[in-house]
Amino acid sequence: RYKPIRRRVIWLIGQWISVKFKSDLRPMLYEAIRNLLQDQDLVVSISNSTLLFFLNDCLPVDDFEFRTDQFLPYLESMFTLLFQLLQEVTQCDTKMHVLHVLSCVIERVNTQIQPYVGCLVQYLPLLWKQSEEHNMLRCAILTTLIHLVQGLGADSKNLYPFLLPVIQLSTDVSQPPHVYLLEDGLELWLVTLENSPCLTPELLRIFQNMSALLELSSENLKNCFKIINAYIFLSSPEFLQMYAAGLCQSFCELLEDITTEGQVQVLKVVENVLKVNPVLGPQMFQPLLPSILKGIIDGERYPVVMSTYLGIMGRVLLQNASFFSLFLSQMACELGQELDQILSNMIEMWVDRMDNITQPERRKLSALALLSLLPSLNSVIQDKFCGIINISVEGLHDVMTEDPETGTYKDCMLMSHFEEPTATEDEEPPTEQDKRKKMLALKDPVHTVSLQQFIYEKLKAQQELLGEQGFQALMETVDTEIVAQLQEFLQGF
Repeated sequence: RYKPIRRRVIWLIGQWISVKFKSDLRPMLYEAIRNLLQDQDLVVSISNSTLLFFLNDCLPVDDFEFRTDQFLPYLESMFTLLFQLLQEVTQCDTKMHVLHVLSCVIERVNTQIQPYVGCLVQYLPLLWKQSEEHNMLRCAILTTLIHLVQGLGADSKNLYPFLLPVIQLSTDVSQPPHVYLLEDGLELWLVTLENSPCLTPELLRIFQNMSALLELSSENLKNCFKIINAYIFLSSPEFLQMYAAGLCQSFCELLEDITTEGQVQVLKVVENVLKVNPVLGPQMFQPLLPSILKGIIDGERYPVVMSTYLGIMGRVLLQNASFFSLFLSQMACELGQELDQILSNMIEMWVDRMDNITQPERRKLSALALLSLLPSLNSVIQDKFCGIINISVEGLHDVMTEDPETGTYKDCMLMSHFEEPTATEDEEPPTEQDKRKKMLALKDPVHTVSLQQFIYEKLKAQQELLGEQGFQALMETVDTEIVAQLQEFLQGF
């Protein structure tokens, strides 16, 4: 007999929450909501509109004031009750809204949801099958899966028998449902890769969908590039062996007709390939390199594009010198110019446009790359010696920090051992991809080679090659102020 009153109470609570609700009263609210959800008679009897209002406005898991610690004592019971509700309601809209609330709960508590999601994981395949004619409900399922994968982390691999066919269908542009499912499907694909502990044959096979997606050149391209990067970080050799040729072809076509931002996204993928696989990467994406070198020599007018060009060429020069030499010879033949002239033009533009590079990592990379040309008797490199030293000193200013106690300098970008990425209470825990990137950094010259020591060793080798008199003549081409700064940084060597 109190049902009308209790319905009104639900409405009233919703009104309070939308205006101002004291944070310390929330546990009491969760208690009240739990009691209401436990009253199956009430839940079943109220109208769908009232139920949706109750879920959207009275269960405040999707607002700024939400605190996980207050909700955790109610997590198990609330999640179980919401799941029961999801099974019991029949209307598609209502199921979507219940799923939305479940998704919000999973998103808020993140990995702490793991003990309670078994029932939902078992039910979602059935719901997916039942919703074949209801694409919007399937979108809601995709969103729930996104948060589930993030909450489960590496354990999400147990969902692959259901998860991967869902991704396959949602991102296949030859299937009609992709019109509704593509955006969420790509997001699910991405988080699945980011949280994957290893590459499976099935996960590798799904990438067959990517070629058609790149041809669409839609607003989803950004997520497509993120997915490609995730595959590169996950298992570069297997992935590149199977798909590099097709990717390179797609990229060549894309770069002819894409925005500046799009160009940068494509080039960043290539840069990541070179980071992960410096030996095979340049060979696999060689068709892209001539336009990059020409862009550098011609002085690409967009700074962000130029910066990425230099990042790519820096990787090749520093980490695969033999390939760089062959590539330069090939370009000399293609352009009908002397190899030394191309090298001279490249270094000159590199020095001139160093200010286009804003990222400290790329600035250090540029210094390391150009220094790697030393020691040398080549007249072009000696002619550009001043510029190389200027860039190197700029790099030192970027990365060196002074120890106030000893007065000595150290390279702040050096990483000597693996530290598990950690998260503060307000941050999401690190994904498997975060860990992979950290491991990759431990092999990256930018993070393993001391710029200070590298400069010292290269200058010493150049001095030994030329003799004291020849080396001094070379150093005299450098501005005295730059030399003084260099000497200060190299104290103790």
